[in-house]
Parts: sequence; C-alpha cells; structure tokens
Amino acid sequence: MTDSVDAVTRGLDAGFIARHAELAQGYGGGGDPDDPALVQAMQMVLHVPKVDPPERSALLAAAATAVVRLCLDPRVGPDGEWADRYLTWKRSRIRKVARRARGAQWLAAGEVDGVTVEVGGAQARALVPGPVGDIDPRIRKLQIGGTDLEPDEPGPPDPELPVLWVNSDLGMTVGKAAAQVGHASMLLAGALPVEWAYAWSLRGFRCSVRDAGPRQWSALCDEVRQGSATAVRDAGFTEVAPGSTTVIAVPPGTAPAA
Repeated sequence: MTDSVDAVTRGLDAGFIARHAELAQGYGGGGDPDDPALVQAMQMVLHVPKVDPPERSALLAAAATAVVRLCLDPRVGPDGEWADRYLTWKRSRIRKVARRARGAQWLAAGEVDGVTVEVGGAQARALVPGPVGDIDPRIRKLQIGGTDLEPDEPGPPDPELPVLWVNSDLGMTVGKAAAQVGHASMLLAGALPVEWAYAWSLRGFRCSVRDAGPRQWSALCDEVRQGSATAVRDAGFTEVAPGSTTVIAVPPGTAPAA
C-alpha cells in the first residue's frame, strides 16, 4: 500500500482528516442512558433473498465496507447532516444490529439514510445510527436473525486489500458476524495513519473477510500482540461470552499464512 499512499497523500482534504481523527479517538465510553429507548445502535440490513442467496464471505465483506464508508462519509463530518446522530452513537456504548431483508423490504431499506455496498453480488446497507426506541418502521419490522448462510470457500484473499479474519471457533451467525466485521473495519480505519486510511478510501474501503481456523487464529493473535493487527473483543450481549475475540483485522500484506 506504500506506493498508493505516496501517490494520494496530496489529495487529502481537511474534511477527511477531521473525520478520521474522530474515528481514531475510538468509540464508546459514554455508557448507556437511563432510558432504554435512548440506547444507541447502528442498524445494518443484509440482503438475503430466498432464491440465490449470496455467499457468506461476500455478504460480510459488504457489511464491513458499508460500515466504514458510513463512518468516514462527509455527511458524518463537521456540519454534516448526519453528524449529530453519528456522534451520539459513536460516543455511547456502541452497538450494531444486523437484520435481513428481501424483495420489497430491501428496496424500502434503501430509502432510509445510510450507505449500501455490493461485493460479488452480495449487498448490505449500514444505516445512520439512532436510538433503539425510534427505529424507522421500515427497519423495525425486519427480522433479526432467523436466516443463516453456510460457510463458503472464497479462495485466497486479495493481497492488496485488508483482511478481516473471523474466529471460526465461535460459530457466529451471519448477523452476529456482520456486526463484528463492522466493528473491525471501523477499528482498522481508525488505527491506520490518515494517509493509509485515505488510500483505502480511494479503493472504496473494500476488504476481504475470511474464516480463521485454530492454528491461523493463534498466529493472528500474535500479530495483535505485536501491534500489527487489530482485534475486536465482544461485550457479550449476544451469542458469545464477554471478552471473546471475534475478528482480527490486518492491513494488506500482513496476514499470516494459513
């Protein structure tokens, strides 16, 4: 990525620098409000049609990319139309909720403020966050879970893209995994130097998502300890135990061999 970074550094603008600086500060820390209806969450919509459903890895890549695109979208930056909603969520105890949609439901979700990404025919939309007591009716009625996708074999990841490695031992549903790779793409973008993050943005924040078996997971954990990879540790609200490491994100060229 170094050559790409050198080539685009001069294209950086103050708006991107400000949005990245906010993301680099991390998220959470504000705790939950006393009123449960004011708890903040980002709703994620996964397009899972009955006929010809997408491959799991492609759908997770679309979800991860949609999240980081939204978090660095000009509309969440200073004076942006989404800034207040985004910052209220980002500075609270952060949550993401993945829902599935098909047909007319998917088309309706596209009318709600957010960012849609397609990867290999798979589509996901990250919506502008807000309080769980005020979810758009078109989104509230969408099912959380209930449909899963079998693991696929997408082949080696693109060496020019970041890779989000999912802890396969946890057996997460596609909805849970979508939320976790969304956390990972945010964390990775914030951890990268701004020039690297900007170079990534010029590639549409595309990434690869792959499952990691036990041996590879151990090597990835070593990368985290050495500071060359970024780990997501779950709060344990659903499916996995608190403190579980769910996803490890690595920049291009740093993933250990399988």
